[in-house]
Amino acid sequence: MNLGVELTPALMEIEALLWENSDLKPNFPKEGFRGVVKLFSSAIMDKMYDLMEEDEDIVDRDAMGIKAMQDLRRYIKTYTDIDTKELYDGE
Repeated sequence: MNLGVELTPALMEIEALLWENSDLKPNFPKEGFRGVVKLFSSAIMDKMYDLMEEDEDIVDRDAMGIKAMQDLRRYIKTYTDIDTKELYDGE
């Protein structure tokens, strides 16, 4: 299964809708925002894996992945005051 390829048509449709309505605030509920964060973090990890495959000098892949997700969590907290660890509370 190539999940990225299978998801691409839906992602392209979402992208088009966002561009067509870029003048509107989307009003994502908690679940929608959580989905966006999961999607973005999955895409970053996928492309980071590609980079690691190309660059033999990257020694500690696990540390790089952990750092990337810590940075993303910090970024989201800084600009939204949302702690991504709390997005799944009550689920």
